[in-house]
Amino acid sequence: MGSETQTQLPVTEKIPVIERVLEYVLFKFRWVFVVFFLLPVNIVYEAYFSVRNWIVFKLNSAPKAHSRKVAVIQKQIADWNKNGRTRKMCTARPGWLTMSFRTPKYKQQLEQIKTNQLVDILEIDKENGTVRVEPMVSMGQLTKYLLPLGYTLPVVPELDDLTVGGLINGCGVESSGRKYGLFQHTCVSYEVVMADGSLVVASKDKAADQSAENQALFYGIPWSHGTLGFLVAATIRIIPCKPYVQLSYVPCNSLETLTKTLEAESNNRENEFVEGLAFSKSTGVVMRGKFSDNPPKNGVINAIGRWYKPWFFTHVKAILDRNEIVTEYIPLRDYYHRHSKSIFWEIQEIIPFGNNWAFRYFVGWASPPKISLLKLTMPKPIKNLYERHHVLQDMLVPLSQLDQAIKVFDREVEIYPVWLCPYNLPSAPGMLRQRSGRNILYVDVGVYGTVTKPDYRPRETTRRLEKFVRSVEGVQMLYADTYMTRAEFWEMFDSSLYEWLRVKYGCKDAFPDVYDKVSKAARD
Repeated sequence: MGSETQTQLPVTEKIPVIERVLEYVLFKFRWVFVVFFLLPVNIVYEAYFSVRNWIVFKLNSAPKAHSRKVAVIQKQIADWNKNGRTRKMCTARPGWLTMSFRTPKYKQQLEQIKTNQLVDILEIDKENGTVRVEPMVSMGQLTKYLLPLGYTLPVVPELDDLTVGGLINGCGVESSGRKYGLFQHTCVSYEVVMADGSLVVASKDKAADQSAENQALFYGIPWSHGTLGFLVAATIRIIPCKPYVQLSYVPCNSLETLTKTLEAESNNRENEFVEGLAFSKSTGVVMRGKFSDNPPKNGVINAIGRWYKPWFFTHVKAILDRNEIVTEYIPLRDYYHRHSKSIFWEIQEIIPFGNNWAFRYFVGWASPPKISLLKLTMPKPIKNLYERHHVLQDMLVPLSQLDQAIKVFDREVEIYPVWLCPYNLPSAPGMLRQRSGRNILYVDVGVYGTVTKPDYRPRETTRRLEKFVRSVEGVQMLYADTYMTRAEFWEMFDSSLYEWLRVKYGCKDAFPDVYDKVSKAARD
């Protein structure tokens, strides 16, 4: 009984005073390092890759180089097989380059295969409505080159640096998901190097030269986190688009109104985009959008991507405070990356004055710092502070359970804003499987920020959230901290196809199990 009482104490009471003071000082003044060092580095980094990608795209050299890149990967795997397959494999991509807050510990014990060279757009096929890309291609790259051609991806997850590989091996959701589903549901085929070094093309639709096993692999790749093979290319649908989004903001002043409005707009076939931001348990804004050619003469154009514009979530909050429906026209690329400039709302903890008009006008063009650079340069005391007080979670629950989900998150962490992104989940094979035989509306409940509740304990609180999500047949995005046991994990996800593929393609002794890559124990 005594030990149980002790575990109820706030974590901060166990931290030495000097250590807590150091954490506080480094956290409060981290902006000095970020503004005067990281932002200049960010400028050089962005300029280099922008020029490099432009040259490769214009010269159309990527398709020829791609075959050589894949051959290098196959050679590494062939050598691994010749040397007796003594250790399991993973990519050699540094942990600080991933979008997860954590860095993987498991890489130190595994054979690391170099795949970082897979960074290019290979082909834009307007006739067949597809784009073929390498897995390290980012959403920022794709919108930069597709939109001027009058095309876009059906689902464009909002942060510039999210990569195709991460969105396929993990998960990607966006406000167009109510129409198109998750990012994986817009993919046509995957090219994967398997454990024996062979290159397999796994397609959604069974081609004449494709086996049933390879078609099954197509459904097994999403959410597998690189534990079935090395993704080296993907073919994704593209659709015609227009230069603007007509976006309407609908303030809601009760939880019931918020959930009902989000559901109604998600079911409205005229809407191309639907998204919500909850600013408290009882207030929020639902946004609905559709493509637009040109705004009418009396239409308001809001180029929210300009460096001097306020952070998007603060713009939405101002509309909520006015309590009136507002409609404006946003350039399409600005809309897609509306949360990039403020990294949703996380940047306010790093640069507290970042939304000040003077900072925006004079420095906003250099912001935000890349998430990877923030991870690489994060001091240990700040990481410890984040470990104890910071939440970064995306929980995907049926839209019918949204009101209950908001109440649970409010009780457990009480962090706002909360991102609400509805999407359609089809009945299809794979780790993320619902067996109703029809599409079901789900919603991504995104919670990002610092917890101020004195009784917050990361492991215990997260486990209660995970238990709730399992109880409503939802899932947790696996970039986030996962405290589930192996049994609880496979209660949340469907292992049937995944385990069959692991045996079929000889993955058991070649790659770690997905749980062993994403659980909290596997990450630092």
